[in-house]
Amino acid sequence: MYERFEFREKVTWPVARELLHRIAANRTTLSPRVVDKPLALYGAGNLGRMAREYLHRLGVPVEFFIDVNAIYLREDPYWAGVRLLSPEEVSADLRENLLLAVCVVTSPYGELARHLQEAGWNDVVPFYDIAEGFRHRHPLSNGWFASPLTPSEITRMETVLHAWSDNTSRAHHLQFIAWRRLRQEWLFDTVPITPDDRFFIPEVMAALTDNESFADVGAHVGSVTKRFINATGGRFRHIWAIEPDGKNLAELNATVAKEEPEVGRRVEIIPAVIASDSHGRRFLDGLGYASQCCDLGALFPSRTLDELGLTPTYIKLHLEGMELDVLRGAIATITRYRPIIAATCYHNADGLYRMPSWLMDNLDGYHFYFRQHSWCSTGSVVYCLPGNVGTSGMKSIGETA
Repeated sequence: MYERFEFREKVTWPVARELLHRIAANRTTLSPRVVDKPLALYGAGNLGRMAREYLHRLGVPVEFFIDVNAIYLREDPYWAGVRLLSPEEVSADLRENLLLAVCVVTSPYGELARHLQEAGWNDVVPFYDIAEGFRHRHPLSNGWFASPLTPSEITRMETVLHAWSDNTSRAHHLQFIAWRRLRQEWLFDTVPITPDDRFFIPEVMAALTDNESFADVGAHVGSVTKRFINATGGRFRHIWAIEPDGKNLAELNATVAKEEPEVGRRVEIIPAVIASDSHGRRFLDGLGYASQCCDLGALFPSRTLDELGLTPTYIKLHLEGMELDVLRGAIATITRYRPIIAATCYHNADGLYRMPSWLMDNLDGYHFYFRQHSWCSTGSVVYCLPGNVGTSGMKSIGETA
């Protein structure tokens, strides 16, 4: 597990097919990492904060946190009362005997893990691989493992790999599959992972006009809504920011309230659980950006995007695994208005082929892209751009070489 592989060739369709079969030939079965010794966490950024709150909720003790910027972070009130150390402050004995969970997905895991092991840490693992072992108590699913691939699954993945609109998509999709299936970190020389442009890749930016209507489905506290406002320079028609979690809604309202009145009045906040039907969904709130529909939650009313009667030109979905379900309840809206679509696909196995396959089957005349925006196969997004948008320099949907 956690091997690093580097590839120099261009990931054309024939190369992608060969690499997919290389993954499929490995029948290894993986499982979550059990916390069987005292635990420390490496990384005190956004993921480290989430990990702290996650483990506190579950009652899993953490000996201390480690961060290269610990001396500055100690001044942050958030870390008051928490033991936060610089790497050099950890004794050799502790490095040898503790389990170290890495809470960093903004740089390659393999390179960081190797550095930590060379520094004397004997037992290093991605945080999400620990979290996967607590799925019966908490719905956070970013560490899921894919089972060995069946012949039918391989065929469907081949179809999707062939249909992507550029070779970058094939490379990023294969990176995603390799990590989920084998916990192998694949790197392609000419295909970087870009953390900073999630939902606003160059192809999307080239398509945006001054008259967009943006549906931010899974708006959380409004960070993507804010980025859309900035990306358009405040020149847009309307924003629907849809979020069901009560605490998130309060922060979302505060985010919108900070905008200039002329901008804020064009932002409509909709407190709703969105699904493929109006039969209701179990939703677990109070988890920050991990709040989601799951069996651990209480029953909430649900609505479909079609029922809301929106007129979007761009739909963004980040729903902790509910993206495909919500898309199925938006088919009339999508067919009528042909919006740009950006949907996260890394929270469950739908991202392997089911969600992109559904989009490719139901969206006629679109260009399809797969992009990785962080490591450990998180931050993965499927982008769909209608063929009539003004995207100068876009690859042809028919490119397979």
